[in-house]
Amino acid sequence: MDRIKHVGVIDIGKTNAKVAVVDLDDQREIGVLKRPNTVLKGPPYPHYDLDGHWTFILKALRDLHQEHGIDAISVTTHGASLVLLTEGGNLAAPMLDYEFEGPDDLANDYDSIRPPFLETGSPRLGMGLNAGAQLFWQLKTDIGLEDRLATVLTYPQYWSYRLTGSLANEVTSLGCHTDLWNPAAKTYSSLVETLGLTDKMAPVKLAGDCLGALLPEISMATGLPEGLPVACGIHDSNASLYPHLIRRNAPFSVISTGTWVIALSIGGRKVELDPARDTLINVDAFGQPVPSARFMGGREFDMVLEGHGRDFTDSDVAKVLERQIMLFPAVDPRSGPFQGRKARWSVDEADLTDGERFVALSFYLALVTNECLRMTGADGPVVVEGPFAQNRLYLDMLETATGRPVEAANGSVTGTSIGAALLALGDKRETSRDPDSVQRRNVPDPAMSGYSHAWLNALKS
Repeated sequence: MDRIKHVGVIDIGKTNAKVAVVDLDDQREIGVLKRPNTVLKGPPYPHYDLDGHWTFILKALRDLHQEHGIDAISVTTHGASLVLLTEGGNLAAPMLDYEFEGPDDLANDYDSIRPPFLETGSPRLGMGLNAGAQLFWQLKTDIGLEDRLATVLTYPQYWSYRLTGSLANEVTSLGCHTDLWNPAAKTYSSLVETLGLTDKMAPVKLAGDCLGALLPEISMATGLPEGLPVACGIHDSNASLYPHLIRRNAPFSVISTGTWVIALSIGGRKVELDPARDTLINVDAFGQPVPSARFMGGREFDMVLEGHGRDFTDSDVAKVLERQIMLFPAVDPRSGPFQGRKARWSVDEADLTDGERFVALSFYLALVTNECLRMTGADGPVVVEGPFAQNRLYLDMLETATGRPVEAANGSVTGTSIGAALLALGDKRETSRDPDSVQRRNVPDPAMSGYSHAWLNALKS
């Protein structure tokens, strides 16, 4: 195939699974189909519905190809997830939901063997957010798993495997606080050998490598051309970073928003990361370490706004700024720079109108994001990807708090699909146009600046 124009992207987020068709000329989604990423309760433990996703993926690829035509396929998924396969390529165990608290039961035992932060750049997280903790718990509690297990796969590459039959792991998913990767040495961490998995880890490839061609049986099921190229695939936050990584000069930062808000700082100031505050070293699509910080901003947005409207007026904004109506962290105390704190309002929450609630919540999310940027030594312009790029209140407060230009990414509801689609260009990626974003011209607002300072001072008191 001489030219790749339309890329089918399998994009599995923590909340929703979707298949999109991305037009590379316009760098926008021209077709999207979705389904909820519902967690199955068990037995044997909460796990993802991989069979349901696969049925959805095949039908979505067929329908979208009929409507738009697909020239290549790429994959992006959430992190903190592994798929365990038998010798025959079937599931050796259900794919554990990383929010399951089972691994915490063996936390002390796991802590005694996990590598230090200096080796992995991976902070110690609860539940199954460290994929190494998942593996440790599963191997200890699932009798016979060690014998059944033939291959450990990072999550995006599981879907690439289903499409091509080729097994691979990839650095962005391995570098997503798994405890399994050493970013500086660019190899597996010592934990892999400790767990006895050295011979069971799939070969490591880069996200933009062509993993293989579409299997004949998948071509038959979807109507896609046999031999269609399939990219190796990428972790979703790194998919948001990728278009900027290949076209921008450092320093800059990208804020990937969705269920997680993740700040990725490129070429910023040198800082010492504090793993106790949910900072970490991510790994970009080229295998380079990226200072990062994150919190469950999208989850917090839904928790605070549940049952309330999203409409607001200029009067609502003025009242929130004048009365300094504030929400303080942490709405979800399990992650982020303020984990362990209990959320509180500066006023009686029952007295808030829906508009005031939305405004104060948007400001809260921006101010926590600013803290993530500060901790990672961010410098230069900030690009916001994903749903929060549509929230002008969030953007205005983030620009005020950082004192640096904030750009809103265009082109899709989530930036992950665009970045993943660009992987399909391989070595031709330099021919792609610049990332589509809006450079905003925000006039400094003293009231907003005062609000930001007051929020920070209140946290210190």
